[in-house]
Amino acid sequence: MHQRSRRPTRWLGSGFLALLFALIPVMGFASPAQADELELTVAVIDGERAGIPDAAINITGPDGFTADIVTDGEGLAVIAVPTESTFTLTLDEGTITEGVQGDNPREVSVLTRDKRVIFTIGGDGGGGGGGGITFDRVAQLLVGGIVLSIIIALSALGLSLIFGTTGLTNFAHGELLTLGAFTALVLNTTFGINIIIAGPLAIVLSAALWGWGQNQFLWKPLRRRGTGLIAAMIVSIGLAITIRYLIVFFFGGAPQSFEQFAGQTPIDLGIVFVTPKELIMSVIAIIVLTISVLWLKNSRLGKATRAVSDNPALASASGVNVERVISVVWVLGASLAALSGVFLGLTQNVVWTMGQFLLLTFFAAVVLGGLGTIGGAIVGSFVVGITVQLSTLIVPTELKTAAALFLMIILLLVRPQGLLGRRERVG
Repeated sequence: MHQRSRRPTRWLGSGFLALLFALIPVMGFASPAQADELELTVAVIDGERAGIPDAAINITGPDGFTADIVTDGEGLAVIAVPTESTFTLTLDEGTITEGVQGDNPREVSVLTRDKRVIFTIGGDGGGGGGGGITFDRVAQLLVGGIVLSIIIALSALGLSLIFGTTGLTNFAHGELLTLGAFTALVLNTTFGINIIIAGPLAIVLSAALWGWGQNQFLWKPLRRRGTGLIAAMIVSIGLAITIRYLIVFFFGGAPQSFEQFAGQTPIDLGIVFVTPKELIMSVIAIIVLTISVLWLKNSRLGKATRAVSDNPALASASGVNVERVISVVWVLGASLAALSGVFLGLTQNVVWTMGQFLLLTFFAAVVLGGLGTIGGAIVGSFVVGITVQLSTLIVPTELKTAAALFLMIILLLVRPQGLLGRRERVG
């Protein structure tokens, strides 16, 4: 009788797994019909993100392709180029007043979607304070650090909750962010759904597939078999690599962007510039984080989550359904990571390594704030995000993540439990 009652569940599990493994290739092959030409947009801006007009750019490509374009009053120039080609862009420094930061000439690949390239002038291109340490620059980096901190906090909170309730050090958490961004990208570019609607839909799908589904058909069976935390951590590393290369296999490695809000004119707030989408996304993220924290602190299920995080055995003995709590935590973690991925895709690009690049900052934020704590993950995220951005005043941009990791090491030497952690959590 017991065996019969479980048969429908087994069929459901098999069907879900088949859907899970089939979804990524289906999404990858469901790309829109390729056009013969795509738009290449070149933006020339200064250190304060203001457009530079009348800047001349020479473009060369395969089969003798060559073109000269000049930026308009907003520092933008648009040209149609053949698809699936690599072009060399050379900014004529005789048409600008200062040197170019970064490479010039610059190689750009235009594959299946419109491409945007940004030249920033004002500096020696060496990174690490090439533009000098000024009040305006510090203020602008601080704003960028706050936006980055909010994006990190969304994912770090979910990572902290998963660790607190299961003890799992999930190295695949960055891929939850990537999957959320690519789910929104497919809904937006393939099915023509505006990103304002595609974003929330992607979050719901991510919660169901990558959150509840991943826990139900991977981590829950491993827990029932008594898999150790070290073995589970290694499984998460393998899962991360698998997802990462499935995405690059079916979607390619080139950065992609949503069809809406790819470029916006910054708002001048006096000493800093900020785009409207950054303001709106920050407000939404703060509201989501506030609701999540209040729910965890005040709701019955939230209190059960904290009880499981503190002592799973005692919580179970007190009547708490531990597996139900863990399922809810996975759903919440995947939802927050997907929202973080959509926001990151709007501010930068959607690329297969986006979660991998931020994974160490997630861990740094969680460890800095205090393992398994609610507020600690958020506080740690702001410390990490602001440190990452401000560190570019003195170190090259490529090393900015190392600054946050160095700060984490120093803090742990002084306070091993993190900023808001308790000593009994350590070890």
